[in-house]
Amino acid sequence: MRPRKLLRIARWEITKGAAVPERETLAVVLLTVALVALVGPLAVLSGVGLEDGLYRVSVDETSPYYEVAAAEETFVVVAGADREQLTAGGVDLLVDDGRLRSADTDKGAAARETFRDAVRRYNERQLRLEPNLSAAFPVEVSLEFREQGGIAELVGAETGDSAGEATDSDDDADSKESDNNTGTGTDGGDTTDSSTDSGDTESRNTDSTADSADDGPDGPLSDVLSLPGNSVTGSPAELSAPFPFQSLVLAFLFIIPLNFLIQLYGSTILSERLDRRGELLLVAPVSRGEIIGGKTLPYVVGAMVVEATLAVGLVYLVQGRLGGLVSVLAVTPLVMLFLGTTFLGAMFARSYRELTFVTVTITVGLTAYAFVPAIFTDVNEIALISPLTLVVQELQAETVSLPAMAFSLTPPLLVAGVCFALGAGLYREEDMFAQRSIPGRVLDALAGPVTARWQVGVMTMVLVPFVFVAQLFAIALFFPLGAVGPSAVVLVLVVVVVTEEVAKSVHVYAAYEHGRFDRGLRTALVLGLASGAGFFLAEKVALLAQLVGLPDLAVGEAGLLGGVTTGPVLLLFLLAPLTLHVVTAVISAVGASHGRRWYTVAVVVAMAVHLLYNLSVVILSDVV
Repeated sequence: MRPRKLLRIARWEITKGAAVPERETLAVVLLTVALVALVGPLAVLSGVGLEDGLYRVSVDETSPYYEVAAAEETFVVVAGADREQLTAGGVDLLVDDGRLRSADTDKGAAARETFRDAVRRYNERQLRLEPNLSAAFPVEVSLEFREQGGIAELVGAETGDSAGEATDSDDDADSKESDNNTGTGTDGGDTTDSSTDSGDTESRNTDSTADSADDGPDGPLSDVLSLPGNSVTGSPAELSAPFPFQSLVLAFLFIIPLNFLIQLYGSTILSERLDRRGELLLVAPVSRGEIIGGKTLPYVVGAMVVEATLAVGLVYLVQGRLGGLVSVLAVTPLVMLFLGTTFLGAMFARSYRELTFVTVTITVGLTAYAFVPAIFTDVNEIALISPLTLVVQELQAETVSLPAMAFSLTPPLLVAGVCFALGAGLYREEDMFAQRSIPGRVLDALAGPVTARWQVGVMTMVLVPFVFVAQLFAIALFFPLGAVGPSAVVLVLVVVVVTEEVAKSVHVYAAYEHGRFDRGLRTALVLGLASGAGFFLAEKVALLAQLVGLPDLAVGEAGLLGGVTTGPVLLLFLLAPLTLHVVTAVISAVGASHGRRWYTVAVVVAMAVHLLYNLSVVILSDVV
């Protein structure tokens, strides 16, 4: 690739080739840019107040509960209200003579519980002002996050087998032992007795609160508020897992400009085909790589300038310092992924209407891939599936490790490269200007690089990044179901078998449809062997997941079962994954040699065999 030719094409794209948006579209883009510029500083300076001013409470200024209501932004303090206004809906809560009265509505009930929580938080703040914290908090709570068990343990616990029951019993015993040792006495006595006494005090407070709630909407509050003479201890209920909502909102700002960028980029690529402007470049003395690189370069540079400005500005607003390098590195694969998938989609589309459908699908899918895993930031390794997690970590001034960056950035970069490579295979006259359906163009892109039998295995290896990204996204999507039972594991296993079997066979079917191979049984066996062996070698990219401990989670172990098996199972099934991939690939290849209908049936059979194998490994892992 010659830089001079590349830059010349890029300059031509900027001056003459770029699609000019309509005035209405340009107005929407400018409005969105202004909105992004305002949301960032507002989110940093004012925070995110989703419940500000939600409830109206009436409390006299002489009441000890006035400070509670005034300190909470959730409440709007209304002076001088009475029971008539409470009944008429003028206020949601009424504090009168130490009693809490709530409106007879769902909102009133919610306001009452919210006010009681506010009282507890007020007590916590008052206790922390005490000079003797040991007396204010006689109970010391040690919080430890335990790793989720493997898939065998999760399935066993759901089915109620002996192994699962034994595990539950051991966990209960460990929990009881931990509970007996968490309290520490202030006088150096027996920790168990001190913890028990403090627990009794906490139980009395909780029971009194429950009794007050049972009294109905007019329950007394004197036993809840920490007044002189009352005994209150710190409650473990105040502990909660951190959730960086503000940082997630700021990280999402990096995705918004990309959604508009791909609209312009996709339009200019499609116009090369519909207006036949690309025909001039095809006959010019330049390579396809130089053409595609030159037309893409301005959009890459423009996107990175916007993203770098956002990164530096947000880090400065949040932390008051110059930074943003980690955020720029994290967003780069997303920029390339958005552009790569859009380029491939523009080569598939036959009209601007189809391009709109493709770009909307890309926007929804990639935005979900980038944002959903990042929701679990500060919870577990699931979050590192998304590069946006690195942005959140930098905004929170956390240290980002190199293994974490490699795990987050490598898959989207590989998928982006494959998308550009497949699209480049269609950047020729016989494909650019032909009116074929999207499925037909997909087959053209897959069959283009396959001219020899051994290239089937290479093409399978090329498609593995798509499989890896799909499985990682499925792990993040189904992870919340892991606490319910083995349903998450089963769903992840289904995604695994579907994506892997399609990746091992779809290009074989495409090659048959383009007449690249004879339809004999021996050829089908050779193609299946090449595809299965290629997938077995390439799937070891899943070893990246071990860098961040993803296989330690049940859904992570299920999704990466073929690539990260360890322990005695590895010795017993050293060649089993290879055998599995070869057998299922041969089944699909034989079906593909007989046409579309037989290929569909063969792929379903291969998926069933693959699913039975994975379930057998889960059961055997439990036995071992």
